[in-house]
This record gives sequence, structure tokens and C-alpha cells, in this order.
Amino acid sequence: MEFFRIKKDIPFMSYGRFTTAISLVTFVVAVFLLATKGLHFGIDFTGGTVMEVHYEHPVDIQKVRSSLGSFSDASVQNFGTASDVLIRLPLRADVSGAKESETVLGVLRSQDASVQMRRVEFVGPQVGKELVNNGSLALLLVSLGIMGYLAIRFEWRFALAAIIANLHDVVIILGFFSFFQWEFSLPVLAAVLAVLGYSVNESVVVFDRIRENFRLMRKSSVPEIINNAITRTMSRTIITHGCTQLMVTSMLFFGGEALHYFALALTIGILFGIYSSVLVASPIVMWLGVSRADFVKSERKAEAN
Repeated sequence: MEFFRIKKDIPFMSYGRFTTAISLVTFVVAVFLLATKGLHFGIDFTGGTVMEVHYEHPVDIQKVRSSLGSFSDASVQNFGTASDVLIRLPLRADVSGAKESETVLGVLRSQDASVQMRRVEFVGPQVGKELVNNGSLALLLVSLGIMGYLAIRFEWRFALAAIIANLHDVVIILGFFSFFQWEFSLPVLAAVLAVLGYSVNESVVVFDRIRENFRLMRKSSVPEIINNAITRTMSRTIITHGCTQLMVTSMLFFGGEALHYFALALTIGILFGIYSSVLVASPIVMWLGVSRADFVKSERKAEAN
């Protein structure tokens, strides 16, 4: 499906050095921010108190947040229904979790006597450390799986280019969260993992077209083949990413606090995913020396077998 067709190929590869230089600079800056400022981990990673309270009527979340103004780091969101509220409080060295939950409940009851405590849980820092380790392991395994898939489906040059581009997207997302000190929670980690899969999908579409062009455009140079592949997939890229971003934007503006940073991470990932698949992965494939001979060899091996 195409809404439009560009008749003349856009010379993307002529800008390859410039775009990859920008990517390298932003990547280095993001790594520097992560090394110096670090991430502002949420309660899921640092530990704290999780409270679930119930009201006899639908409650205004904004009023609950304002009533807990003295707990500036508290996270308040609906949980299941409009009458149930989930409150997350960060770990404090000088106050026990039990005492802090009682204080919060007292503040809420002073505003509305119908509030009831459903449950209270205490997450220790050890659990948070395990989540950090498991999350890092998940990122590593996903990256290795992507490399293996692309190496089998295409060729090792494509696998290396795609993983560089995808890790570029992940580091840029983390760099944004480090610079602005946005809260990094489990939903944000889920968004980062989703971006890895989403970004590699765009790379696969472009790589598929490049492989096809090597078989069809026998007299064209490698830059011309790659430029044609990117140009011919632009309509699909705009439709796919545009529709996805519409949904993510609705979560960003109307999903409330619970989905805000999740949608924000996805938005950054989608934007940089398009950029990296077109202007980072493709130039790297070209510089690694991919040629039609690589695919001719693959075809001859397949015929021999």
C-alpha cells in the first residue's frame, strides 16, 4: 500500500558521513550523561513502599496527588478502577515503610474518611538490584537474538549494522532520561525493549529491499542500490510509523502519569528508529563492503545444496 511514490531516488548515501557523524556525537554525549548523571531509577529498582487504597466512590487522582504534596516523590495512579488508587513511595533511610504508610493513610483519611487500605508492600533495595541486573541481561539477550536472526536471514554485515543502529537508539533513549532525570521504571524498560524490536523491523524492511535490488539492479552501484531501496520504502515507513505514533501520542497526552514516561520512551525510540534505520544502518552496510557478490555466493550455495 502506497499513498505516494517518489519517482527520483533520494541520494541518502551522499549524506552518510554527515548523519553518522551526528549519530556518533549524540551517542557519545548520551554515554557521557549516563556515566556522570546516571538514571533516576523508580521504586521498582530502588525499593520503597507500595500502597493500594480504595474509595467508596470514583476519586479525582489530581486531588489525591495534591493532598500528598508533602511527599514530593510519591507516584499516584488509578489501579483497575476509578475507586482504587496505587501509591508508590521511595525508600527513605530515616523513616520505616510501615510508619510512612500510616502517615499517608492518615493524610488521605483527613481528606476523605471513606478511604480504606487494601494492601501495603515493602520493596527492598536488594529486589531493585536484581531488577537492574535482570533488565540489563534482557537487553543483552535481545541484542544477541537480533544479531543472530539478521546474520542468518541476510549477512553478517547487515547484522552488525543493525545492532549498532539499534543500540544507538537504546542509548539515546537512556541519554534523554539521564539528561532530564525522568523516572526510569519497569514500564520504561518495557518500552526500551519494544523499541529494539520495533527498530529492527524497520531495518529488516530496508535490508530486504536492498537484497532484492542487488538481484534486479545489476548495473547500478552500491550507493544507488541502497538509495533506491530506502526511497521505495519511504511510503510504507511514513504510513507505519505515523499510525504507530498516533497511538503512542494518545497515550502520551491522555494516558495519565502511569503511561507518560512509557509513551515518551516509545516516542523517542520511534523517531530515532526511523533515523537510524535509514541514515545509520544503511551507510554502515555500505562502508562494510557489501556487494552483489555476497548474495550471488549465497544463491549458488543454496542451489548446490
